[in-house]
Amino acid sequence: MNEFLPVAFYFQLSFSDITANHTVVFKELSGISMEMNTEEISDNSFKHRVHPSAKFSNLVLKRGMASIDSEIVTWCLRSFNGNLESSIETKNIIVNLLDEARNILKSWSFVNAWPVKWAVSDLNSDNKIMIESLELAYGSFQ
Repeated sequence: MNEFLPVAFYFQLSFSDITANHTVVFKELSGISMEMNTEEISDNSFKHRVHPSAKFSNLVLKRGMASIDSEIVTWCLRSFNGNLESSIETKNIIVNLLDEARNILKSWSFVNAWPVKWAVSDLNSDNKIMIESLELAYGSFQ
């Protein structure tokens, strides 16, 4: 018996500044990674390697369900339906790993996130929207 691994778990996405009733739950999560870029600088006979910046992968959430009036759905629609003159609104978001009893097992914070891709299916009779995948770019995470 392994008491450390949950039997069933899911991921809860929310903005860091709103209440829990505007959350979206997902079954899968990937893209929490950072890569340090390196650059070589030649100085006469020496080569120095420096690290000018870090690169973050896109956060990918799959198989989600949200209310059609969720702030997260509204934010995505505004981002994708906007025109080129308007800037994308970034948000600080939180992703919680929850067990079957809705206890938080792990939490990540993402700074300056914005949606870059999403695939949704039809609405169901409960006024819910099924999100096949949601991909977010972000500035940093902790």
